[in-house]
Amino acid sequence: MRVRVPRLVIATSLAASLVAGGCGSSVPRQPTAPPTGTPSTGPLETAAGDPSMAVPSTPRPSASEGPLAFEVQTFRIPDGADPHDVAPASDGGVWYTGQRNGTLGWLDPESGEVREVALGRGAAPHGVVSGPDGAAWVTDQGLDAIVRVTPGDFDVTTYPMIGAARGLAPHTGAFDQDGILWFTLQRGAIGRLDPATGDIRSYPSPGGGGPYGIAVTPSNDVYFVSLSASYLGRVDKATGDVTVIEPPTPNSGTRRVWSDSRGRLWISYWNAGMLARYDPADGSWREWDLPGGRNQAYSVYVDELDGVWVTDFGQNTILRFDAATETFESFPSDRSNAAVRQMLGRPGEAWGAESGTDRLVVIRY
Repeated sequence: MRVRVPRLVIATSLAASLVAGGCGSSVPRQPTAPPTGTPSTGPLETAAGDPSMAVPSTPRPSASEGPLAFEVQTFRIPDGADPHDVAPASDGGVWYTGQRNGTLGWLDPESGEVREVALGRGAAPHGVVSGPDGAAWVTDQGLDAIVRVTPGDFDVTTYPMIGAARGLAPHTGAFDQDGILWFTLQRGAIGRLDPATGDIRSYPSPGGGGPYGIAVTPSNDVYFVSLSASYLGRVDKATGDVTVIEPPTPNSGTRRVWSDSRGRLWISYWNAGMLARYDPADGSWREWDLPGGRNQAYSVYVDELDGVWVTDFGQNTILRFDAATETFESFPSDRSNAAVRQMLGRPGEAWGAESGTDRLVVIRY
């Protein structure tokens, strides 16, 4: 079932800020002391569209060319949006879900312009990804639906949950290589939507409620994690059956998951404050403590260089992990309670939403 929603688009232009560099640290698997270091500069507030905000374009370095250089930039969005997830858009902009004000927002990184489209009465959008059709696909827990929004004209189409999926709270989505949208249902299921037909199916998850992050590997396998049940699950796409894979650390709070180019699954441990990796090729696990203390690992995203980005609520920072050297690069927020949730990106850019400050953040490298 598809339902079209009348469009209400609000455009605004807000300021952006730029921070150059980051804080680098080397952390062993079992660190005995927190790393040291400070950001190289403070924030430079500039008006949206100011040429001084421009970031020079440089060739993408290879692993043999030495350390990466980083620049951090933030963009203010309308107050009260409470942005949750973020995804680069097919037109060069960036989508974000306004969980509190029931909108899907779009940012132009060049000008700082922001546009928001209302998704419908009662909307509370959670996740967003860009689909193979170039549209934004949103998991909306308030509407109990998947919502599709086209770039440019912001045309909105909703796909309400049906049957056993109804009322289970769509959470996070990922497209497989066949164009099927797979998504977690937080109250105890995994769902799939075929955009060609609008067909929606759901399959119960082991352990009941808790499905959270979801990812597709280069071999087109679907994996998800359960936050409350603390496991990694592999979905049989033909039957919906789930194979449970237990992490080495009990009650770790597996929150988000992402695949690298080799099909290894990177997982954030919310309860344990760790980053983990599972290799389906041999069934092996590795785990790393995050730098510092009182860590809360929330999101995880793997970039095109296989750098692993993870956000730490306890340290109020974004981290990038280099698996080759087993070291973390740290990018603390210049504001308290940034609360960066899921991250996504495109070559040379890692994007996140600061849900606690009503800002988007990008780290260019």
